[in-house]
Amino acid sequence: MSDVVEKTLTALPSLFDSQTGAAKISNRLKQLIKSITELTSKHDEESLIKQELSAMKEQVSAPSTSMKQMREIMVRSMYCEMLGYDASFSYIHAIKLAQQGGVMEKRVGYLAVSLFLSEGHELLLLLVNTVLKDLQSTNLIEACMALTVVAQVFPKDMIPAVLPLVEDKLSHPKEIIRRKAVLALYKFYLIAPNQVQHIHAKFRKALCDKDPGVMTSSLHIYLQLIQESPDAYKDLTGSFVTILKQVVGGKLPLDFNYHSVPAPWLQIQLLRILSLLGRDDQSTSELMYEVLDESLRRAEMNHNITYAILFECVKAVYTIHPKAELLEKAARCIGNFVLSPKINLKYLGLKALTYVVQHDAKLALQHQMTIIECLDHSDFTIKRETLELLFRITNAQNVSVIVEKMLDFLRSCSDEHTIIHLAGKVAELAEKFAPDNSWFIQTMNDVFSIGGDLLQQDISNNFLRLLAEGSESKEEDDQLRLYAVDSYLTLLNGDASHLPQRFIQVMSWVVGEYSHLQECVDQSEVIRLLMKLLEQKSVSSETRVWILSALTKISDGQTDLILELAESISSSQDTILRQQAHELRHLSLDSKLHEWVLPRGAAWDDMEVDSSLSFLDGFVSEALAAGAAPYKPPHQRQEELCEQRALNLEPYSFSLPVSLSSCSITDRHSPTLLSVSSGLSGNSTELSQKAGASTLILEGVKRVWGKDGYLPQKETAVTASPVDEPSAAVQPVGQQEAAERLEPQPEPSTQTNDKQQLASSLFVGLSTQSSTSLLGKSEAPPPRFRKKPRPHGSSLSSSSSSGTSEKSSSSRTSHNTTDSFLYGSLLEEEPAGFDHTPKSITANGLGQNKDVKEDRRTNTSQILGSDMVIVRPNTIQHNPSTSSDLTTLLPADLKDLPHSDVISLTSDPSLSVSSCRVFRDEALLLVIFISNSTETDIRDVAVQLNCDQLETVSLRGNIVDCLEGRSVSVCHYALLMDDPHTNVSFTGSVSYQIQPGHTNTLSFSGTLSTADFIRPLVVTTDEYGKLWLSLSHDVKQNLKLLTDAGDPLQTTLNALKDTLQLHIVDIIGSEGIVACRLLSGAPCLLHCRVNGSALAMWLRSPLPALPDCILYHCQRALAQH
Repeated sequence: MSDVVEKTLTALPSLFDSQTGAAKISNRLKQLIKSITELTSKHDEESLIKQELSAMKEQVSAPSTSMKQMREIMVRSMYCEMLGYDASFSYIHAIKLAQQGGVMEKRVGYLAVSLFLSEGHELLLLLVNTVLKDLQSTNLIEACMALTVVAQVFPKDMIPAVLPLVEDKLSHPKEIIRRKAVLALYKFYLIAPNQVQHIHAKFRKALCDKDPGVMTSSLHIYLQLIQESPDAYKDLTGSFVTILKQVVGGKLPLDFNYHSVPAPWLQIQLLRILSLLGRDDQSTSELMYEVLDESLRRAEMNHNITYAILFECVKAVYTIHPKAELLEKAARCIGNFVLSPKINLKYLGLKALTYVVQHDAKLALQHQMTIIECLDHSDFTIKRETLELLFRITNAQNVSVIVEKMLDFLRSCSDEHTIIHLAGKVAELAEKFAPDNSWFIQTMNDVFSIGGDLLQQDISNNFLRLLAEGSESKEEDDQLRLYAVDSYLTLLNGDASHLPQRFIQVMSWVVGEYSHLQECVDQSEVIRLLMKLLEQKSVSSETRVWILSALTKISDGQTDLILELAESISSSQDTILRQQAHELRHLSLDSKLHEWVLPRGAAWDDMEVDSSLSFLDGFVSEALAAGAAPYKPPHQRQEELCEQRALNLEPYSFSLPVSLSSCSITDRHSPTLLSVSSGLSGNSTELSQKAGASTLILEGVKRVWGKDGYLPQKETAVTASPVDEPSAAVQPVGQQEAAERLEPQPEPSTQTNDKQQLASSLFVGLSTQSSTSLLGKSEAPPPRFRKKPRPHGSSLSSSSSSGTSEKSSSSRTSHNTTDSFLYGSLLEEEPAGFDHTPKSITANGLGQNKDVKEDRRTNTSQILGSDMVIVRPNTIQHNPSTSSDLTTLLPADLKDLPHSDVISLTSDPSLSVSSCRVFRDEALLLVIFISNSTETDIRDVAVQLNCDQLETVSLRGNIVDCLEGRSVSVCHYALLMDDPHTNVSFTGSVSYQIQPGHTNTLSFSGTLSTADFIRPLVVTTDEYGKLWLSLSHDVKQNLKLLTDAGDPLQTTLNALKDTLQLHIVDIIGSEGIVACRLLSGAPCLLHCRVNGSALAMWLRSPLPALPDCILYHCQRALAQH
């Protein structure tokens, strides 16, 4: 039992005597709590709780139980659930209490519902009407309770039912109602942002509310919005600065003070918002310099909450455009934290220093001895954060010392999360700064040995990819591989039983692939070592597969040994092992086949892989024709097993005009009401349940209790001890210097000399490090191992070692795009002589396709950082007249395509930048016009375009050597959207030179929407019905019905078709079915039905966010019609 719970239970009895009136705790609950606190074992507690639950279950079932007694039972049930026991019998009674009781009963009922039920619980449907009634109630308490429950437990499917009422509460005369309404809308934005897009203007009204509580609540929404799109809210910077000034100046009521600090959490929220708005923006940052200086000055108090404010101030100062005076004050504040004897403050200082050294690595030099002492600190969190700090300042000169410190820490660490996190960083440093091959291989061996099977799969994959792809020098690659083989053969000759499975897999692959490089080692000896591994009982089935694969590669010429091994494995119970034994036998008997299938020493670049498995098309077609089930990816199967159907919140009058008795299996699932049973697979769990089986089929039903059920998973966290005493962590510099002069200076000891020597090794290279500076940033040094240039893509995605430590494993994986997009008519011919050597594999999938034709491989563009592609084209130039005429400058193959109007992005006296969107079937083309407004030539014009939410591929024109006077150059980018977003912002810049040596930069930005990436999906009615059943994510909403013309449904669908590029599949009476697709290929199906004066729309898609995005744009299109 935690200290907090124990203190709470100990303090509860003292409250009993002070309770009076209606709030007095019942004697039964009082006795229960006292009995539990007096127990000495868990077994006694379980027995007592079971007796109590049985008594409560009988009492709630009795018809004579009054509302007052039911309220008392609910409180005891909540207490039992708090202790981790199942009181599910009381859930339905909690809902009844909220529906039927008075104010006190309703209060307890709502509290119990919010604690008992999760967002996906099926009983929530019974609460909708009660919440709607209470939201319209004139009773202030009832309205507050309803808003609280809505914000806590309502899922996204129920939002449309309550959204209009919650929206109306923003103008309620009582501030508590307005505050709770804002918090409810904040919850709605987190779970379904597209459903509250239309009320963003009311968020601004809440920001200017006269009540500070309402204003504070709105900051939660704005922090989320600004994190997603800071440029859209820069006009509010002045308002946020003004609010922070008033807060720091103590203008808020005293109720907002905490330990004499004015609204500290409000200050922290505002500082985070300002840091986001001021990032890389000098003009915006200048607005907040004064208030940040004032916050740093006023926060110099010895209390925990002021330290939190100082920490956020320091982060904000180093995030926005720098100012020397503020940087100096922030550095002084960090020093005070780091030098504090308090563990919490020292940790806070290390945390701040870790953040700051990304901008100014030299700051670590001022505290190098303190950092050395923290390496040997007794507190686990201090040591871990110190290593995180050292990771940020690692360079090629100090990598050996820092990695050794990290490995020493890992050897004594037992926390799994820390091992996974730190081992990944060691592997990243080893690949980025390895001084030589032997050090690299030995370090990776230590990582695999210490991390074991806890390591992420990416670490071993990246290591093997590095060995396989090699670098620019074949001689260096062979030396690295040869050293790895020698190292692993030495380990295999010893005791390998203690080695982790992941490490054995890596060794098996390397030995099988490159053992032929070691000429002095007999292959039969290598086979013997691998066979010895197979005999170990500790080796898992997965590892045995790796070992057999290695044996298959080196089996040529060792027929007797291999046949004996294959014979012994052929009787294994593991199907995969038996299959590999069969393959091993055939390859060992046919040397020509072995040489053709597994050529020794063949380059990975020369291997062609049919990633689509087209050779199986005939077999698949025959199987499907015979009634086999279509293949479903594992994630789709898992979603279908665990999915929870969306709740239908429409009134009964909106139901389909088909009687229940006539509803067939397809009537329940396919809105087309057309029979598609002939094309259904035979293993559909959901359909077999609907077909009227006599037995109860529970497959696919989500279990309410258990790992994925109601009870949340417990999380353990390592927290530092609280600071109870005032600290001198923040004090004037003069006092510190005086104190230092008064302290006696001890003579340097041997231990001090050792620390100084360690400091000189750890912090070497920081004083002259060119990659960091105080007022600017420059590019990181290149990695130790460079990827070998290849004229075409590889099936192995590039390693992410050269990225920052903030990148997750998902960012290292390349995205896939269609071959028709990458290598089809979009790619344009480039001038001869341009170097196509890529620096890294693209993030848009260019490095993924190996089965493309050789003559198309030469079109792969060179990739730079931030997904930027540079192509030097033959510049298209014309004399400009007006911006409206710029569309005439589109390339010939784009002129006939649908496109938007030309809009101006930015301009200066020399250049103007405009853009338009061209809609192709396979991509959205963003065409950028660069116009020279002067008579003189402009040279070295380069366009850069960045957008994190999109895949960006440059096809033509982002580099212009010379732009003649009064001329226009055209470049265009092909954009793809994998993850749907309602709106995405792109930024870019145009760099150019008017005078040699003087580069000017012109920045621009713009916004694109999901509608730009939607294309018609042409399907038949039968295909639509089959596809509908396979999609799991759906959204329902009533929309405006256009009644201007004769047929309202036809008119409305035509309006949506013209605006959003939808395909109308069929219209049957008062219903219509529509289909579209995202450019990445994800479909979205729309079923529309006329309901009086409204259009009931039901959308389904495999992507959770796509229906919301399309629904939002449908709403806008109909509202503007």
